[in-house]
Amino acid sequence: MSKDYFGFSLMRSNARNGTAGVALNNAADISVIVIYFVVVMAVGVWAMVRTNRATVGGFFLAGRSMVWWPIGASLFASNIGSGHFVGIAGTAAASGIAIGGFEWNALIVVVILGWIFVPIYIKAGVVTMPEYLKKRFGGQRIRIYLSVLSLFLYVFTKISADMFSGAIFINQALGLNIYLAVVMLLSITALYTVTGGLAAVIYTDTLQTVIMVVGSFILMGFAFNEVGGYEQFQLRYMEAVPSVTVNISASCYEPRADSFHIFRNAITGDLPWPGLVFGLTIQATWYWCTDQVIVQRCLSAKNLSHVKAGCILCGYLKLLPMFLMVFPGMISRILYTDEVACVDPIECLRYCDAEVGCTNIAYPKLVVELMPNGLRGLMLSVMMASLMSSLTSIFNSASTLFTMDIYTKIRSSATEKELMIAGRVFIVFLIGVSIAWIPVVQEAQSGQLFDYIQSITSYLTPPVAAVFMLAIFCKRVNESGAFYGLTIGLVIGLSRMIAEFTFGTGSCVEPNEHLYRLCWTLRNCTEERIDIEKDDWIDNQESNNMKIDEPKENPGCCKKVVMSFCGLEPTNAPKLSAEEQAELQRKLTDTTEKPLWRNVVNANAIILLCVAVFFHGFYG
Repeated sequence: MSKDYFGFSLMRSNARNGTAGVALNNAADISVIVIYFVVVMAVGVWAMVRTNRATVGGFFLAGRSMVWWPIGASLFASNIGSGHFVGIAGTAAASGIAIGGFEWNALIVVVILGWIFVPIYIKAGVVTMPEYLKKRFGGQRIRIYLSVLSLFLYVFTKISADMFSGAIFINQALGLNIYLAVVMLLSITALYTVTGGLAAVIYTDTLQTVIMVVGSFILMGFAFNEVGGYEQFQLRYMEAVPSVTVNISASCYEPRADSFHIFRNAITGDLPWPGLVFGLTIQATWYWCTDQVIVQRCLSAKNLSHVKAGCILCGYLKLLPMFLMVFPGMISRILYTDEVACVDPIECLRYCDAEVGCTNIAYPKLVVELMPNGLRGLMLSVMMASLMSSLTSIFNSASTLFTMDIYTKIRSSATEKELMIAGRVFIVFLIGVSIAWIPVVQEAQSGQLFDYIQSITSYLTPPVAAVFMLAIFCKRVNESGAFYGLTIGLVIGLSRMIAEFTFGTGSCVEPNEHLYRLCWTLRNCTEERIDIEKDDWIDNQESNNMKIDEPKENPGCCKKVVMSFCGLEPTNAPKLSAEEQAELQRKLTDTTEKPLWRNVVNANAIILLCVAVFFHGFYG
């Protein structure tokens, strides 16, 4: 019998036979995991003893004594959380290699970080990014705004997504309920984050990076061996179609024709190339060049050369996710098609407790089913390494933001000891809020975790990236312009984000049928639209026709003249069939154009715009 934990079963029931499934139940796996945790804790304790944690500079910036190789490893480990292993592999299983472009975009942006942004931050003598904006623009409102926004993003994208993805892996490997798994993970992770400071985080991140790279390379080798090499991998992925599809559209379950292309069609692509090149770069600039988690590691370096070398090392490591996460995720679809690529909500619910899809289990499924004893335990250690490295970094940086930018405003006379205590207590608060958000993460974005993370950050972070760029490169930007730019950008982003979470984006199985032909991208949909509300008035032709046979009163001459003048003379229109009504409606909503005249008016529109620009310039 399985016990209940706050209404949830402690053990996950196997979908097929109703028994609890535990993959890690042998001495080899358990021994590897125990050794992993012992080594991690030993490194954490060594880092605690080695550095001064009693001061703000020691706790939050590791005394500015770090060298390039732990900085580069920590940058990579802080970025690559379990959300990457689960989220990137899941999206790759669903749609192919384009998601790897998110990782390779960072190769360029980390250079911008080390050569342009960090020198300014160091010369400014700041500890946090909001503190830099305060020094640059003055006032407090921008600093408070950025601190609160950063903490919001940490909770609702990074912490909750990483905890959820790590819990998915434990759920697959140990059969534990997701919420119980989350509590176990946090208990271990928070231990050395709360006590050790940034130095402990960076050194343990370095160890985690080695474990992640080695373990995931081993899994990649097993995966490619199972499918028969790269050529077979390409062929078999395009044939990976689930057996249960019921009456669902083929586009929902067949692999995309452009699955092996990073740059996809600007209009029909699921990740259009302009968005990947331009839109993603804006988002990446915010993350790599202005986010506290990343920049804080660079600020801990002993000099600028170590910062740059650390960024270069991180860039080379960012080449790996395409091979270590994207390809294995796609191979998981090949090997476990019915489970990973399920589209029928009933089937998906059986496999992963989510109706919107099961691609998030692609990587954990590969580990649990493919790896032999001992190596399976190593891969669980890899997932724990990615989770813990990411969470510890976020916890430390969030604690820094709260302590230095918010708590010091509440308690301006606080001692260093009080600040250290406040930062540690705030971590506990973050954990509670993040756990409460996990159900939203579980159902968001058609079950693709990485899409959920990117959607929130893309709505809220571009204004921040713009303000930092202007702050560094444009001397004339003042505090009012920066603040109202942030505020207006926030309103625009929130309006889009709230609408998405309120009404949903619709899954492939249950698309958002309320928006057909009401939005630009859905303007050519031919499916029947279901209106959110019924029309206030419906032309009741049947009731009008029923009155045809009724005796009619002959109006007088004056009334006939008035009615005719106003266009209200009685007519006995024939009753239209359903096909005729549909054809009439089609004509009323038809927007097709003859190619010749379409080209004529398009050319004239361009000419008109050119004329407008010319006259503005000439008389300007």
